[in-house]
Amino acid sequence: MKRLFDIIVSLILLICFSPIYVIFAFLVKVKLGSPIIFKQMRPGLYGKPFYLYKLRSMTDERNHKGQLLPDDKRLTSFGQFLRKYSIDEYPQLINVIKGDISLVGPRPLLMEYLPLYTKEQSMRHNVKPGITGWAQINGRNAITWEEKFNLDLWYVKNQSFLLDIKILFLTVYKVVVSEGINQPGNATAESFTGSNSTVRGGHG
Repeated sequence: MKRLFDIIVSLILLICFSPIYVIFAFLVKVKLGSPIIFKQMRPGLYGKPFYLYKLRSMTDERNHKGQLLPDDKRLTSFGQFLRKYSIDEYPQLINVIKGDISLVGPRPLLMEYLPLYTKEQSMRHNVKPGITGWAQINGRNAITWEEKFNLDLWYVKNQSFLLDIKILFLTVYKVVVSEGINQPGNATAESFTGSNSTVRGGHG
């Protein structure tokens, strides 16, 4: 039922918003450059890697050594706008249709984080990752990594179709009011470097 729901909703959204997406894709090309689609390998169900698609939101500006500048230097006001309203997430609907991710689930993080998880934190990969999730409507980037994992694990243990519907509706609200986009003191979110203790429980 969840898979069928994912496909139907994703197709509807892709069709309905494709004209708007074309406009933003053109603006990305003009303001941020190519490629328009940002592609990065992420861990999926049980940690199996896949390529996640996002609309480009940063420039490729580099220093004199050819190294990419920090995120806050490459994230323009236009890129911030794309992230603020989650417009950059639109291409992930293709990932949903392909079966890489679901509409709802723990966010797919970086491959390099896999060896840093505790055994309990690794349980977040027991379900498909999602475009949005329980952690995204309960703080998003404004909460700590431990809190995010707490919320992810709570979802894994309590997932249901009705909970997914609730998360989707609350996601729309959170996007409109633009809550939790950035972590305080960071352009996006600080990198995860490991946890000293096992994540405990979750909360609703």
